[in-house]
Amino acid sequence: MASKELRVLTLEEVAQHNTEDNLWIVVDSKVYDITRFRNMHPGGASVLMDEGIPGQDATEVFYSLHRHEVLERPQYKRLQVGIIQGQEPKIHATIHDGAISKVPYAEPSWLVDGYYSPYFTEASSGSSHRRFQVAVRKFMDEYVYPDAQARELDGKRPSQSVIDKMAEVELHAMRMGPGKHLKGRTLMNGVVKPEEFDYFHEMIISQELTRCGARGYGDGMNSGCVIGLPPVLNFGSPELQARVVPEVLSGKKFICLAISEAHAGSDVFGLQTTATKTEDGKYWIINGTKKWITNGIWADYFTVGCKTEDGFTVILVPRSEGLETKPIKTSYSPAAGTAYVTLDNVKVPVENTLGEEGGGIFVMLSNFNHERWVMCCTSTRGQRTVVEECMKWTTQRKAFGKPLNSQAVVRSKLAAMIARVESGQNWLENVTYQMCNMSYREQSNRLAGQIAFLKMYCTRTAQDTATDAVQIFGGRGITQSGMGHFIEHYHRTVPFDALLGGAEDVLADLGVRQAMRSMPKDARL
Repeated sequence: MASKELRVLTLEEVAQHNTEDNLWIVVDSKVYDITRFRNMHPGGASVLMDEGIPGQDATEVFYSLHRHEVLERPQYKRLQVGIIQGQEPKIHATIHDGAISKVPYAEPSWLVDGYYSPYFTEASSGSSHRRFQVAVRKFMDEYVYPDAQARELDGKRPSQSVIDKMAEVELHAMRMGPGKHLKGRTLMNGVVKPEEFDYFHEMIISQELTRCGARGYGDGMNSGCVIGLPPVLNFGSPELQARVVPEVLSGKKFICLAISEAHAGSDVFGLQTTATKTEDGKYWIINGTKKWITNGIWADYFTVGCKTEDGFTVILVPRSEGLETKPIKTSYSPAAGTAYVTLDNVKVPVENTLGEEGGGIFVMLSNFNHERWVMCCTSTRGQRTVVEECMKWTTQRKAFGKPLNSQAVVRSKLAAMIARVESGQNWLENVTYQMCNMSYREQSNRLAGQIAFLKMYCTRTAQDTATDAVQIFGGRGITQSGMGHFIEHYHRTVPFDALLGGAEDVLADLGVRQAMRSMPKDARL
């Protein structure tokens, strides 16, 4: 269908269309005929007849009430009948079009022109982080963002078509971090070689995915794989890896981590799920329950923590007879697939044991650092999105005849938000650099406390930022649609980060205890 030809009009011509039966307005140099739309306007027809709107330039009024994305919707694009002679559109809202935002502090400094980084390589480099970021953002904006917005609303699982697209460019494999599992794979259509891929590349993936602003969907987008598959990669037998890893990284099968229970969350040793061997020693018989299991609803495999005769053991359990899942309703979207899992005499071959019997704590400790680090990546990026929303809103929204950002109290809140996100990002980049230069064992010994502190800091500052953002947006900040819907969503879902991967207080204590173990014996005041 051919697009209609737009007329070139003057402001004087538009001004003649100012009645209920012939109503035009101008928004950012574009002329819209809203005559028939008037009675469908969600705010009521009378709003559109207010003084200063009929036949006039309503740009300022529009952006005080609506997001730019409204104009991008097909049903509203069809209302455009012309453009204003001699004018060009002035507003570019960087609505997931792959561009770098020009709003101050909306991007980490390494992406901003004129700034430098000791960690991220530029486009001229062979293993360019910048070139990789461009490719990942384009992919996320084109394929993931639209699906994220739709699934967050309808609560359905992330679309298999998007999962398949991610598999085509090996995003599932890259989200496991650098390692031997990347060997022979073509990463992001060859933008980075497997041997060059590092934790900064992985950080880029996590932070670009977070820009979708859909918390439940974000967890539903194979987060179970990010935390459930590494124990298989690092501790599974070669035969188990050969069978499970390819089908999971291809997006054909799904996996989750099943550790927490109703009686034991951060207290791993308090688990009550048991695994006992059959008399012939060939199988485990598993009984118990697991709670708050991300992606559990549609998982084909469950990386399960069990109490065994030798202590705490981790076992890979396929969905089979005796294993059932049911959804848990939480503050965020069912798109996360959060599940309550029951295991009733589930029979699993002993070959599915991950690591040594009784050595499950080592399997999980090696996993916890990476899981918490990923959450730090997503938390800092989520805060930055809130900063951008607030910077835009306080510029375009007027109160008492002036922009919101003319008020010192509002600027004070913005200052605190910016300071928190910048400090979190810079601490994160330092820790990431250490990860790139330490072995897995060194990371476990040296970074467990650092990452625990960082996660505690990120999640606490995130909640402060969420509270400040709601105050800035006012009633819109608690409304699930319209101008403040990202803020409402963020404020409602941000507590998840403070609990998943270890509660804040537990992680803070972990960091201090690790520091105390390293105290020199001869240290005195």
